[in-house]
Amino acid sequence: MTPMLIAALGLLMVGTAFLSGIFGMVGGLILIGVLLALMPLPAAMVLHAITQMASNGWRAVLWHRHIRWRPVFVYLIGCALALGTWSLLRYVPDKPAALLMLGATPFLARMMPASLKPDPDSIWQGAFYGSICMGLMLMTGVSGPLMDTFFLGAHFDRRSIVATKATCQVASHLTKLIYFGGIIDQAASLDPVLAIVAVTASMLGTSLARRILEAMSDQQFRIWANRLITTVASYYILYGGWLLLFARSTLAAN
Repeated sequence: MTPMLIAALGLLMVGTAFLSGIFGMVGGLILIGVLLALMPLPAAMVLHAITQMASNGWRAVLWHRHIRWRPVFVYLIGCALALGTWSLLRYVPDKPAALLMLGATPFLARMMPASLKPDPDSIWQGAFYGSICMGLMLMTGVSGPLMDTFFLGAHFDRRSIVATKATCQVASHLTKLIYFGGIIDQAASLDPVLAIVAVTASMLGTSLARRILEAMSDQQFRIWANRLITTVASYYILYGGWLLLFARSTLAAN
């Protein structure tokens, strides 16, 4: 990879980490799309995992006093269950199916009755959502807006949501790194210079976002976070549906 391309990726990583530093979402989705366009899938997943571990890890450090540890530990149970299951199955869905799943899950979560609404303080919900989100992570590289919908269901303030979710995401991306770098493709390699740039850029973008998050109110945070979730989920559904229709029309033409 050329120095200019590495520099361009570094700037992109600062921007995506900045966006995620405010809302705890979306930045990783943008980054994985670019990386998949430039690199083989295993290498892209490994670099994305390292970048997101740095971004979320630094975010967790900055807001460590606001981390709610019970939801984190329960979520980790779900991650472990998903890793064990997918290590045996090694199922990789086609792109339209993966996109449709990512897009539909947050809307399904919103449609659940009040007794089943996302609640990070619930032990069984934490394990359930942890396993589903981790399964989506291993299939597509991102857990999509489902994880964001889950944590917005908590009666936490914005700092606790961002800090707790970031801690869970460190574990999720570490699991993804183990899966793609050790189970799926043990030969997946990464330029050490690019890895250093990724970690540095992610920490910088996260640090720059801190003042903006502090300046927001909890109400503003929830309004804009829900808007972002709806936008991203709708994009997933539209794009996945378009790919599915295109694939069917291609088969029909042949």
